[in-house]
Amino acid sequence: MPSPLKIALAQINVVVGDLGGNADRIIAQARAAHVAGVDLLVTPELALCGYPPEDLLLRPAFLAACEEQLARIAAALAALPGLHVVVGHPRERAGGVARERSWSLPPCLNMASVLADGQVKASYAKRELPNYQVFDERRYFYSGRDAGLGAVVVDVKGTRVGLLICEDAWFDEPAAAAQAAGAELLCVINASPFHIGKVEEREARMAERARAAGLPLVYAHLVGGQDEMVFDGASFAVQADGSLAARAPMFEEALALLTLDAGRLQGEIAPVPEMEAQVWQALVCGVRDYLGKNGFPGALIGLSGGIDSALVLAVAVDALGVDKVRAVMMPSPYTADISWIDARDMAERLSVRYDEMSIVPMFDAFNATLAGEFKGLPLDATEENIQARIRGTLLMALSNKFGSIVLTTGNKSEMATGYCTLYGDMAGGFAVIKDVAKTLVFRLARWRNAQGAEIIPERIITRPPSAELRPDQKDEDSLPPYPVLDAILARYMEQDESIAEIIAAGFKPEDVERVTRLIKINEYKRRQAPVGIRITHRGFGRDWRYPITSKFRA
Repeated sequence: MPSPLKIALAQINVVVGDLGGNADRIIAQARAAHVAGVDLLVTPELALCGYPPEDLLLRPAFLAACEEQLARIAAALAALPGLHVVVGHPRERAGGVARERSWSLPPCLNMASVLADGQVKASYAKRELPNYQVFDERRYFYSGRDAGLGAVVVDVKGTRVGLLICEDAWFDEPAAAAQAAGAELLCVINASPFHIGKVEEREARMAERARAAGLPLVYAHLVGGQDEMVFDGASFAVQADGSLAARAPMFEEALALLTLDAGRLQGEIAPVPEMEAQVWQALVCGVRDYLGKNGFPGALIGLSGGIDSALVLAVAVDALGVDKVRAVMMPSPYTADISWIDARDMAERLSVRYDEMSIVPMFDAFNATLAGEFKGLPLDATEENIQARIRGTLLMALSNKFGSIVLTTGNKSEMATGYCTLYGDMAGGFAVIKDVAKTLVFRLARWRNAQGAEIIPERIITRPPSAELRPDQKDEDSLPPYPVLDAILARYMEQDESIAEIIAAGFKPEDVERVTRLIKINEYKRRQAPVGIRITHRGFGRDWRYPITSKFRA
């Protein structure tokens, strides 16, 4: 019987394209693991280059640089005897993009290599390539199966470890092949983006895989934000019977230590936070990493006195700190007094810089300039949108001058129905709550207030939502009640139900027709919206690719 195997799961936050920096992170984790007496260190999928590298994988120089850094990591391990490190990285396939410049076949393989004693001991190529939701791997990767590469099992201190990469573990064949090759432990490296319910889904599927193979399983997962995607960590291990053996914390870097002894895994189990806490942490992580990894010095937010901008301000402060966040209130002729009061109150509660810039003089100037063109025509959304666009112009001017990024405040319900203004409230660099439905906005506000001091004034939460672009305006003048709207949105956009199916579920036909029509006709707006954090299994972004010009109406 092999002696106990000490394993570490390196839950790290890497940066796409920062090959040298990512290699340094892996080497630092290896040194810490070696000090802790670890035999096997496991890093996430494509940890060397970051995930997803997208079209960087089409550049021969990028793939060559990955190989150079992989060799550097291997060389560093010569000073750490006995330690085996699993590193995720891309590798140019034979006859790849650098040799044939052919678009008929993907240029590279998604690899997991085992490094030890200064050498690359073995390399495994991912077999199952996801091509759904945010995944587009068949554009870039050639399957290890199609390349004629089989299972890889390596001996680590007398234990035979079978390698798998992410999607491989969701299917029977790759794990069965590793088992047939003599694996006694399944080692899965992953980069699996967060969405609500994903943690539970992952653990359930890996429990099935462990039971099917009759083998214990360890799962090393990425953490951090990358553009619209957030990776939540929560690396874990399950016993051969599928029971949970260990779990790392969510949304933070960790070196999770566990031991395999006589076929049983032992480690610490971090709790899974409640849903609202997970979403909040995802939003905070997404903002912190988008600004931090792209070098923005701070954030600008147009604070209206409404719940959406209040929520975005609270997330930004939690992510960046008060010194890097600035709120600007830009009242119009229709701004209610309570909006001023509530905006000032919230800014004071969070101790952020707060400024007021009236848009009345500019609005009057626009109206005067357009008076001849609009003579005899009634006021409508045109004048409303002018106000929003003035605000967008002011925020972008401040952004240009001082370098801070504008965080937009539109939620998923508004993005779905087009209840937003191009070059107005849609103007900015990062859409924090783009994938958060309005009903969830209210839940998150109440959850955050329950975590200590009430930072979002109660009246902001309880006031009827309004864009305040005309006298006594309310959102529900133009839209169905948000619980109805969000339920229809979830069924139509996230679950792909037809109009007939939604009506059959009990919704009023007029509400269903109205909401689905708005979703369709506002695709052109969403194409011009900033990238935003994805927290559902289908957001308006990488996993929503609908034509702008389309006559399909079911």
